[in-house]
Amino acid sequence: MWNRDEVKGRADRVKGQMKESAGKISNDERLRNEGVADQAAGRVEEGFGRGRRKIGNAIKDVGKKIGR
Repeated sequence: MWNRDEVKGRADRVKGQMKESAGKISNDERLRNEGVADQAAGRVEEGFGRGRRKIGNAIKDVGKKIGR
């Protein structure tokens, strides 16, 4: 199950892809660069969320093993 950071990161990546495409079509370098930056920020946030999820799952697994 995805957490909030993963969802927001994915949304930022998609938004960045759309901005980059719009910038390429309209020949707007600033918009294209904003899109590239949004994609990079989205990848970082998504990776952070994925790490948080994996750590949370590991803690749950340890808790289950201790509870046995």
